[in-house]
Amino acid sequence: MKIALIADDEPLIRRQVAETLADYGFERIIEAENGAQAAELAAHEKPLLSVLDVNMPVMDGVSAAEIIRKSLSTPIILLTGATDSETIERARDAGVSNYLLKPFNAAQMQATVELAIHQFIEVSNLQDENAKLKEALETRKLVDRAKGLLINKGMSEPEAYRKIQKIAMDKRKSLKEVAEAILLMES
Repeated sequence: MKIALIADDEPLIRRQVAETLADYGFERIIEAENGAQAAELAAHEKPLLSVLDVNMPVMDGVSAAEIIRKSLSTPIILLTGATDSETIERARDAGVSNYLLKPFNAAQMQATVELAIHQFIEVSNLQDENAKLKEALETRKLVDRAKGLLINKGMSEPEAYRKIQKIAMDKRKSLKEVAEAILLMES
């Protein structure tokens, strides 16, 4: 289910944003009147998108965005009339995906949502790819170190690699796990 969170202390703005998000395809829209309530709802409801006003009672939208980003990987859009550099810097540091100035219309909101979701997906894909590459590099380093130990025992490089592969297949372990085991036995 596509869930969106809207946090604004003005009911009229919440309704305008809710209608736009419903037209965009969100099936469930939860609303908060302040940042603290938004952070709490986000933790329980796990929205796919959060739209937060900057100036709200109890907790501002940027502080709520910081809390939400710590527990959820989701795009966050800030609504504001403020364009001061301090607010923009805080928003950037909080992991906000996009920034929409008030007053806005439905077309602006839809464009902002589209861009925020697209950017979020792109960044998430890059982060996943980066994590996989780091893991592959770490595995490669461990396998090379393990091969080095086997080569020092008189095997050729291809023989050492085949031995690691064979152990991995026979034991149903990853190359990394086998390499770690070889390195552990030698230390």
